[in-house]
Amino acid sequence: MSCFSSSWDGTLSQNDFSVAAHVFTERWERNNSSSPSWFWVNSPKGPPFLASSQHVEGYLSLESMCVLVSAEDSNEEVSCTVEEEAGFSEIEGAADSATLVQSNRHEAHYYDFHIVYSASYRVPVLYFRAYCSDGTPLLLNEIEKDLPACSSKVLLETKWTFITQEEHPFLNRPWYKLHPCGTSEWMKLLCLGDEVAAKNGLAIELYLVSWFSVVGQVVGLKTPLEMVKKSV
Repeated sequence: MSCFSSSWDGTLSQNDFSVAAHVFTERWERNNSSSPSWFWVNSPKGPPFLASSQHVEGYLSLESMCVLVSAEDSNEEVSCTVEEEAGFSEIEGAADSATLVQSNRHEAHYYDFHIVYSASYRVPVLYFRAYCSDGTPLLLNEIEKDLPACSSKVLLETKWTFITQEEHPFLNRPWYKLHPCGTSEWMKLLCLGDEVAAKNGLAIELYLVSWFSVVGQVVGLKTPLEMVKKSV
C-alpha cells in the first residue's frame, strides 16, 4: 500500500484519486451494504475503469439517496459546539444521530451525490443535487433545512467549507457543491493528528475514505468505522 510522505501537502493526483476511488467503492459496499452503492462513472473521453492502478478520468456517484424521519427525530435533538478552526473534527461525533433528510412535511427528498476530482485544487469535491419525488429541484434554503443541525452550524461558522452552485464539470448542468478551499489543509491536519499516519504516512488508497469520513457528515452521510481501518 503506497503512502504519502511526511512532507505531503494534503493534495493528491488524478491517478491517486482513481486508485482511492476504487478502494472507497469496495469498502463502502462491504461495510455499508444497507445503503445505496457508490459506483464509478467514466468520463466520455476516458477508458473503462478496470483496475485501481490505471489512470482513469471520471467520478464517483451515489444516486437517489432518500431518508425520512418522523417529527420526533427532529435535528434539534442533535447538539454540537463547533469552533472555526476545529470544525472538521468536532462535527464527527456531533453528527452521529443526524440523518440526511429531516423533514416534518412527510415528503420524500432525494439526493444524488458525486465525488469529483478538482484539477485546480488537487483534492476531491462533493457535488450534489436534491429534488422532490416529482422531480422538482430543491432550492438551497430547502436543502439547508434537510441538513443535520450541526452541519448547518459548521457551514455558517467555519471557513473550511461552504456550499456553492456551479456547473458540474462532467454533466454541464448546475449542481451544488461543498467548496474545496481549505480541503488540503484540514486533510493534512487530519493526517498529522493520527500518530500512525503521521509516522508512516497516509495510505493513498485511504485518502477518499478519510476525506469522506469528514465531508460526508456535513450532508448526513456517515462513514462506517470499519471502512477507515487499514486492515479492512
